[in-house]
Amino acid sequence: MEDVIEVNDQVYVLAGSSRADDRTRVLKQDETFAVHDRFGDFQRLGLGEQGLFHQGTRHLSFLELRINGQRPLLLNSSVSEDNRELIVDLTMPELAAAGWHMPGHSLHILRRKLLWEGTLHESVRLYNYGEHSLELDLELAFAADFADIFEVRGLKRARRGELLPAEIGKREVRLGYRGLDTVERYTRLSFNRDPLELEAGRARFRLRVTPRHCVELNLALGCEAGEAKGGRLSFAKAARRSAERLAAEHAGVGRVFTSNEQFNDWLNRSAADLRMLTSQTREGPYPYAGVPWFSTPFGRDGLITALQYLWLAPALARGVLAFLAARQATGLDPARDAEPGKILHELRRGEMAALGEIPFGRYYGSVDSTPLFLVLAGAYYERSGDRPFLEAIWPHLEAALAWIDDYGDSDGDGFVDYQRHAERGLVQQGWKDSDDSVFHADGSDAEGPIALCEVQGYVYAAKRSAARLAVLFGEHGRAEALERQAADLKRRFNEAFWVEELGTYALALDGDGRPCAVRASNAGHALFSGIASREYARQVAHVLLDEHSFSGWGVRTLAQGEARYNPMSYHNGSVWPHDNGLIAAGLARYGFRDEAMRIMTGLFDASIDLDLHRLPELFCGFRRRPHQGPIRYPVACLPQAWASGVVFQLLQACLGLHFSAESPQVRFDHPQLPDYLHRIHIDNLRVGGGVVELELTRHANDVGINVLRKEGAVEVAVVV
Repeated sequence: MEDVIEVNDQVYVLAGSSRADDRTRVLKQDETFAVHDRFGDFQRLGLGEQGLFHQGTRHLSFLELRINGQRPLLLNSSVSEDNRELIVDLTMPELAAAGWHMPGHSLHILRRKLLWEGTLHESVRLYNYGEHSLELDLELAFAADFADIFEVRGLKRARRGELLPAEIGKREVRLGYRGLDTVERYTRLSFNRDPLELEAGRARFRLRVTPRHCVELNLALGCEAGEAKGGRLSFAKAARRSAERLAAEHAGVGRVFTSNEQFNDWLNRSAADLRMLTSQTREGPYPYAGVPWFSTPFGRDGLITALQYLWLAPALARGVLAFLAARQATGLDPARDAEPGKILHELRRGEMAALGEIPFGRYYGSVDSTPLFLVLAGAYYERSGDRPFLEAIWPHLEAALAWIDDYGDSDGDGFVDYQRHAERGLVQQGWKDSDDSVFHADGSDAEGPIALCEVQGYVYAAKRSAARLAVLFGEHGRAEALERQAADLKRRFNEAFWVEELGTYALALDGDGRPCAVRASNAGHALFSGIASREYARQVAHVLLDEHSFSGWGVRTLAQGEARYNPMSYHNGSVWPHDNGLIAAGLARYGFRDEAMRIMTGLFDASIDLDLHRLPELFCGFRRRPHQGPIRYPVACLPQAWASGVVFQLLQACLGLHFSAESPQVRFDHPQLPDYLHRIHIDNLRVGGGVVELELTRHANDVGINVLRKEGAVEVAVVV
């Protein structure tokens, strides 16, 4: 594929044909997702990412609907607000045949699609608004390449498995593939009507539509791996079960509404995206990172997303912690960058992962997942008071602490660092994991082992979180030791990482202990974790919000003027919403609420301009221009979990919202709201065994809080 190149076993996606060129429509449910064009079809266009995917394999690579040999005209295309259905309205130009003529726009075609338990269900409804009966040929063309997701991304394989002969029945076609991993994967296309013709790549139906009446065709595109599945649900039953699951998920999650309908659009889409991206695992719910390339569990992404959404959905954090604890590394495995106690980076299913053609089947190459695991555990306890669960995973938390001390600091300088061991693993193992993301002021590469700025902050917060949990379990000596270690790390960090001439922290220290003296967004994470000294925090805040770092939409990953600055790069000048959420939380932590609200306002304004009010994984870092929205990054994942979660973290930061489940208490610490949010309504906020409903009102100098409903002994406190 021309849009993809491979250099030294690293895959890069070029922007020659980008997702900015046309809008795709995404559905996802558990292990299955579908990327459509706006017509509801799968086309071989752009980056070629369209199709129906299941467990890391594309089960349908092409699908196109035609009426009387023509593709319909698009009227409207949208995903429902709850993300359950894709709804497409189509019509036809003039149609003529022997003895009859249909004026244009007399036929309405409604396509509805939804995913349920590995099957893409579709209803095609044709309504005749004309005066004469219509005899129509409806044709569906289809193909299945059974490509692994990494093949779709552009990775070339020396060998592939074999496509199996199509099995054709009266109302169904079964397409198959036997992989090199010996697993047989199938795509079953089933219809509720008898086709006029049915072949391995085409189904044709003859439909008669009388005036002012409609006909409906239902089809089910089922994904199977190994044994064939049983009977198919109808579209109506699948829709009902999907709605029932959504209602059950709503029940345990807090809800937020505001006086600003555009802000509500952002909130509602973000919440719906988080629900859609969250898959149910044996251990509980887990937010998969993003569609299309990262629809799988990532440790760092899941942990940060759970932190963002924790105040409204603590059950998500519990699921993330349980899932990662169950997959914590227990031994040394350099081929996977695994060490005892280390937390997962990435988990992949599919043929190439099973065969070891990629190292990411179960891969541990992230330096920050392990401390973030401890940070989330502490935050989850403060939010939920779930002592039995924390006690159950305490051995895993102890193992994570041991990894930090025994393996995290490879060169013994007191800072947690990384260096790749897996031959095909990631070179850079922080959240900015592109190869060129860590460098010195002159643009030269930083040689490892690399100690990143933000990671030291995560370790500081991790040890403090673990200390609080140790007290809970009666290990007071252990708690005191962890607090001493955290305090010592904070002192040494502020000495080693501070760059006076820049007024901010170094991006990293290289293997010789030399600072990478560049202005990067990583420094903002030092505020998030609390490791920054108060003296330096004010200077960092100033640098992050100056014209070189703040684009108007958000803080750039790298400040304009630095050696590798490029607003169109992945990590060296772009704007990442989740990065900005962590920075805003850090600014608010140190009392810089106005600066935090500037970041929230920039991202809110971006959401107004973006399709479906959905923030992407990232966008370009060009300066904001009047009457123009943010410049899209060509191959950003959309939706992306931690981009979806950012609005909730931003609100929490501005409101100074904290919890104590032991009390139980909801506390607002010097809350502030921007001038476009006059009121915020928070409902179904569960704390301890109680629940509260609150209304917050913005005044000239403060925010008023009214308790509308309270069940149980929940205290609502305000610090002004």
